[in-house]
Amino acid sequence: MHPLHDYVAKQLADKVKDRRIVVWYDERGEFRLFVDEVRGGPRSGSEPVPVAVGGTKVSLAEYAGSLFELRAVVEPLVSGDDPNPLVVYIPALAHDAKASVLMELEKAGRTWKPELKQLAKNILLQKYTLGVVDEMLPFDRKVSYEDLARAAADKSGVEPPSILKSIFHDASGNDGLLTAWLVSEARDIEIVSKDAMRELIKLAKALLGLDLVADAPLAKLRAITLRYVLAGEFRLDLSCDPPASIDSIAKPPTRDEELAVREIARRLRRGHADAYALLAERVEEELGLKNAKLPADALGSIDTFRFEERVVLRHAGDLITKGSFSDALALIADREQTFWLDRDVSRKAQWEATRRMAELGSVATEVRMAVNKISGDPAAWLNAYVSDNGWFRLDQAQRRLESWVANLEEDPEERPLGVVRRVHEDVCRTMAEGFTKALGKAGWTVPGALHQTRIWSEVVADIPKPVAYFLVDAMRFEMGVELAERLPKTSEVSLRAAVGALPSITPIGMAALMPGASASFSVVEEKDKLGALIDGAFLSDLTARKSFASARVPKMVDLALDELLGLQPSKLAKKVEGAQIVIVRSQEIDHAGETGFTFQARQVMDTVIDNLARALGKLAKAGIDRAVVSADHGHLFFASDRDESMRADAPGGHTVELHRRCWIGRGGATPAGCLRVNASSLGYASDLDFVFPATTSVFRAGGDLAFHHGGPSLQELVVPVLTVRTKGREFTRLSAGPITAAALPEAITNRIFSVTFTFRERQMTLGATGIQVRPLLMTAGKQVGAVGMVVDAQFDRTTGCVTLEPHKTATVAFQLTDESVTSLRVVVQDPTTDAELYRSSTDIPVRLGV
Repeated sequence: MHPLHDYVAKQLADKVKDRRIVVWYDERGEFRLFVDEVRGGPRSGSEPVPVAVGGTKVSLAEYAGSLFELRAVVEPLVSGDDPNPLVVYIPALAHDAKASVLMELEKAGRTWKPELKQLAKNILLQKYTLGVVDEMLPFDRKVSYEDLARAAADKSGVEPPSILKSIFHDASGNDGLLTAWLVSEARDIEIVSKDAMRELIKLAKALLGLDLVADAPLAKLRAITLRYVLAGEFRLDLSCDPPASIDSIAKPPTRDEELAVREIARRLRRGHADAYALLAERVEEELGLKNAKLPADALGSIDTFRFEERVVLRHAGDLITKGSFSDALALIADREQTFWLDRDVSRKAQWEATRRMAELGSVATEVRMAVNKISGDPAAWLNAYVSDNGWFRLDQAQRRLESWVANLEEDPEERPLGVVRRVHEDVCRTMAEGFTKALGKAGWTVPGALHQTRIWSEVVADIPKPVAYFLVDAMRFEMGVELAERLPKTSEVSLRAAVGALPSITPIGMAALMPGASASFSVVEEKDKLGALIDGAFLSDLTARKSFASARVPKMVDLALDELLGLQPSKLAKKVEGAQIVIVRSQEIDHAGETGFTFQARQVMDTVIDNLARALGKLAKAGIDRAVVSADHGHLFFASDRDESMRADAPGGHTVELHRRCWIGRGGATPAGCLRVNASSLGYASDLDFVFPATTSVFRAGGDLAFHHGGPSLQELVVPVLTVRTKGREFTRLSAGPITAAALPEAITNRIFSVTFTFRERQMTLGATGIQVRPLLMTAGKQVGAVGMVVDAQFDRTTGCVTLEPHKTATVAFQLTDESVTSLRVVVQDPTTDAELYRSSTDIPVRLGV
C-alpha cells in the first residue's frame, strides 16, 4: 500500500477499537478508492465482507442506495451483547443527525466524517513545512485520493522533502520550527547556503499570514516576524484600541493565523524565557510602548511586554487608594502569576506588598463595620476580638504588611500604602475608644475572662510536670494565633485569651505571670520605683522576678530564648534534666520596639514567632514536651510616630513613671482625651493614679516611637495563653534527601532573594502527589528568615509551608528578617517532624548593601 492508505487505516482502526462500531459518512465520496483497497476490489454484493483495517479484523458494509437495506444486512452482526467490529461505509450521502435511519448504530458506536485533504495534510506535514503543503493542497483546487496518495508517497517529484525540517531537525512541528528560528540566528548561514529561504517565507505566510520579502536579509525578516508575533498577541489581548505605534504592523487575517501567533508567543516564553525577555524588551522599545496611555483593565490576561505588569500594578494601587480593596485583591490574584513576575523577584515582591495592602484594607473595612455595630459589656468586645475570624485579623494583616514593606529594596507606591495605614489607624482608634469606654463602665473588669494574674494558678500549675513556661515580652494575641498555626500538626495545642493587668507595661505584666499573683497582687511605688507587690515581695525588675520565682518554685531552670536556641541538643538536655519548671524568656519584640528602631522591630516580630516554635520543638526533644506560652502585654504598632494631634501633655502632679500610653503618679490634671483611674478601682491596695489616653493617642514622653503599650486597648491588654504538648520526634538528618536546591546565591546582598527547589519523587507515600515542606533561613540554631512568596507551587502564608510536586521546580523567595547575621544556611524542613530534608552545604555570607 502507501502512506496515505496506512494513515487512514490507522485512524479508522483506532475508532473501531474505541467503540467497535463506526458509521462512516463520506459525503463527497472521497474515500471510495481507499475502501476498494481495503476490500481488495469494488463492491460485489450487499452483504458485509470481512476485511483487515490497520491490523484489526472488521466486517465492512457499504451503502448502495437504501439505508433501510443497509440496516437490515448489518442487524445480525450487532444484535448480540458483544457485537463484532463493524464499519458501515456511506458514500455520497450527507448525515442527518436528527432523523438518521441508522441512529441506533450511531448511538451504540460512533459517527465518523473525515475530510480527505486534512488527513492527507497530516501526512504531508511530516515531510514538508506548512507553506509547501498549502501550495500542494490549495483550498480551491480539487484533488483526488489517487493524487494525494502519490504526493504522500513522494512519487510526483513536485517538491523535495523539506530542507527547513532537516535544518531544524530538533524542532517540533511548524510552530516549533518558526519559534527556534526567531530566538536564534545560529542556523541562518545554513538556511542561506541550502537555499531554504523560500521555504521559510512560505512557512511564515502559511502559518501566520505574514508576507515577507524574499530578497531581505534573514536578520531583518526575523525582526519583522518577531514584531508581527508580539504586536499581534498584544493587540489580540487588548479590549481597547491599540496604540498608534503598532498600526503599521499587519494583523493576522484569519482565526487560525491568530491562534498561530498566540502559540508562537507562548512557545517563546515557555521554551526560551531568557531570549524572550530580551526580544520582547527590544520590540517594546522599538514600538514605544512604555509610554503608551492604555487603561489597565483593557490589557487582557497576557503580559506580552514588561510595561503591562507595571501598568496593572499601578491600577491595583489606584483601586486601593479608592478603597476598592476587594477589586484590588481580585485583580492581583488574576495577574500575579505572569511571565515577567515569575522572572523578577523584586517585581514579584512589589506585587506581594500591594496584595498585603489590599488584604489589610479589606480586613479593616470588615472590622470597622463590626465595631460600629457592637454594644454591651467588655466581654462582648473581647469575644469579637479573639473569636475565630475575629478582629485580631486586623493586627495580623497589619504586621504582615509592615514586615514585608520593611524588607523591600524598593519602596512601594506611597498613595495606596498611606491609605491602608490611615484606614488601619482609624479602625484601631475606634476600637480603642469603644473598648475603653465599655471597660470603664464595667469597673475595669471583663466578666468571665481569664485574668493574667490567674495564668499560673489555673493553667501552669495544673499541667503535669515538667513544663516549660514561655514569657514573651509584648507578644499580642494575633501573634499567639500565628504561633499556634505554625506548630507541627502532631502537637496538641489550645489557645485562649487572657486580660492583662493595667498598666500594660513589662514590670506589671511579667509580675502578673508569677506564682502567687492570683492571691495577692498590687501595683505600688517603693523608693521612687514602680512595681508589683505579691505576697509582700516587691517586684520592680527582672532580677527581682527571677529571685521571687526561684524561691517559690523548686527545681526551676531559667533560660533566655536566644540561649535555648543556641544550645546543642545534648547540652540543653543536660541543663533541663530534673527541672520541674523551665522558664523561657523572650524580650526580642519589646526590645526592638522600645529602642525606636521601627524598621528592625517590624522584622523581629515575625522571626520571634518562628523561633518560639523551634524552641518548643527543641525542648520536646530534651524531654520537656508540655509548655505554656503567654505574654506580659501586647502592643500598638503603627508605621510612624503619632503626629502632634495625637499627642497629649503629661498630667503633671507627682509623676512616678511616664510611658507613651500611661502615666502613673498622684495628682495633676487629666488631659483632654484621657481618663484617670485610681488604683483601688483596679483592685490594687495603693494610692496611685493611672491616666490613659482614651483612644490611640500618646503622651509626650520623649523618643520617636511607633511602638506603644501601657494602655487599655484590646491590642495592648489582651494576651494569648497557649498550652502545648509536643510529641517527641526522633529523626536523623538525611545525607541525600528528597529535596534538591539550585540558584543558591554566593552571597546575600538583598533582604529578599530566591532559590529554586525540586522534589525528587522517591520516598513518597502511596497515593501522594506532592510533599509539604517548610523552607527556612537559619543561623546557629536560630531562624533568621522565612518564605515570603513562591512561584510554581502552592504556598500557605499562615504556616510558611510550600507544597512541592514531583520533579517540578518551584522558585521560593526568602525574606531575611535579621540583618545582624553575617552568614546563614538555607534549610528545608518537614513541618510535621522538623526533619531536615535539605540544608545548604556551606554558610552563605550576608552582605547587604553590596
